[in-house]
Amino acid sequence: MQRKLFIVRHGKSSWESIVNDIDRPLTERGVKNSYEIANRLKNKGLIPESIFSSPAARALHTAIIMSQVWELDEQNIFIRNQLYLPDIEDITEMIFEIPDRFSSVAIYGHNPGFTYFSNIFMKDKLEKLPTAGTLVITFELDSWNNISNGKVIDTCFDSPKRTL
Repeated sequence: MQRKLFIVRHGKSSWESIVNDIDRPLTERGVKNSYEIANRLKNKGLIPESIFSSPAARALHTAIIMSQVWELDEQNIFIRNQLYLPDIEDITEMIFEIPDRFSSVAIYGHNPGFTYFSNIFMKDKLEKLPTAGTLVITFELDSWNNISNGKVIDTCFDSPKRTL
């Protein structure tokens, strides 16, 4: 069975406000880019069934913007603490927990973990997954527990400064 994993770094966030890191908001550009990427993916027919997001305000806001463009029901948005400033193991463990009833999911989080994780599956490695950057990986998998580089069928990368 084919499964799609959308790896999405949060939109551009603000360093200006004096808040805890987890509470940093998106900038105006971050909001604009999130809508832009979601619409470009939608126009290509790339829409996930569910979303798993870091609890950080900037990641969750990006996820909510994109879910609205994709007309996803809010019941299909799940917050996962292990996506906040994750390493590769955190991301992998979270993916293993995805119910197999979902054939396409989006995860929202942060660098450097998202870049490291993305590069496991890419031929042309990313120096850095940019803000609002999205990698869609198509796998041949029976279960999310079997995710591996050897199961990749296709990858599609998009970011505000690059087109599909």
